[in-house]
Amino acid sequence: QVHLVESGGGSVQAGGSLRLSCEASGETFRNRCMGWFRQAPGEERERVATIFADDDSTPDTTAEVDRFTISQYKNMVYLQMNRLKPEDTAMYYCAAGDRFYKCTASIARITRFWGQGTQVTVSS
Repeated sequence: QVHLVESGGGSVQAGGSLRLSCEASGETFRNRCMGWFRQAPGEERERVATIFADDDSTPDTTAEVDRFTISQYKNMVYLQMNRLKPEDTAMYYCAAGDRFYKCTASIARITRFWGQGTQVTVSS
């Protein structure tokens, strides 16, 4: 089991920045895809950014939103969000996948564990 706790959400004006944090505990999160997803009211949950870190190479990252950057340090995963827009308003979730499956694997494999989410609200 991997336990995930998100923090850092809040309300911000358009153009502002927020950094979300996800603290992982339990089984190791090394060699797992870690990701941020978001879900706006009435919308499906969508991938925002992912990162896969192993012991041997530079972390492999992806970002669906070029204003956002994902990073990882020890047991923490961060999402730096810049130049926020009202359409970024959503509940943001941290997810951890099955070990040794990279972030190109199926959604089921890369979202085995979920956090409870943190709300981000961007006003115009």
